[in-house]
Amino acid sequence: MAQDWGSIAGLLAGTVLLRPYVFAFLCAFLVVAGRDLGWRRATMWLCWGWTVAFVAEYSSTRTGIPFGLYHYTGYTADQELFISNVPIFDPLSFPFLAYSAWCVARIALGPGRRRASALLGGLLMMLADVVIDPMAVIGEKWFLGKVFYYAEPGFYFGVPLSNFAAWALVGWAIVGGWLWMAGRSPRMGSPWAGMALYYGIVVFNLGITAWTGEGKLLGVGILLHVAVIMVLYRLNAISAVRGWAVDPRGGAQTTVTTVTDEGGS
Repeated sequence: MAQDWGSIAGLLAGTVLLRPYVFAFLCAFLVVAGRDLGWRRATMWLCWGWTVAFVAEYSSTRTGIPFGLYHYTGYTADQELFISNVPIFDPLSFPFLAYSAWCVARIALGPGRRRASALLGGLLMMLADVVIDPMAVIGEKWFLGKVFYYAEPGFYFGVPLSNFAAWALVGWAIVGGWLWMAGRSPRMGSPWAGMALYYGIVVFNLGITAWTGEGKLLGVGILLHVAVIMVLYRLNAISAVRGWAVDPRGGAQTTVTTVTDEGGS
């Protein structure tokens, strides 16, 4: 048993060394979400998000639901930790992707929009994957490595459209599930650092795209996210017109209009 635990610890250490960028984003998430949600709720987010992602990945590699059928190569099974056939780093990415996307949604929509922010957060997580997944498919061109392959490659840079629909669904499940578990009105801090995390992830992946010379994907990714920023800016303006504005500290300001009758009372 001691030998087994030693082997697991060695593979976990190998995972950190092999995937330092994942753990850098994970640590950033823990700091940012801890300040925003509180450490207990941030830990709950991490555990819930990882569980949802692992179940989705485990199922997809066997049934094709929900991401479409794909297979992990297992080339690094002696270097990093796997649970069954799934490398542990992969589902670890979903909690910080979902959280950061949800923070962007909170800023765009304003406070008090729980259901809408969950839906928009899932959509934004999927839009980040428009760049992430095509680059993962060609992981052998950069330091990710050939981690997986689709049984039937899709037409969007080798990625099937079912994958993107599934990313939105998984994002909704992570955000919506956490909101349900956290209670009716969980106390929250500022979402701005979470938004910075989201765009840090997007820029990192666009940088890898440029480094590998994938010019067409780079152009699509930049144009898409510029368009997304414009739409989010418009959503934020609409939310302000409706009476909400987000202050620089992440709190909410309510625009109060005093109505008097003709007599001035």
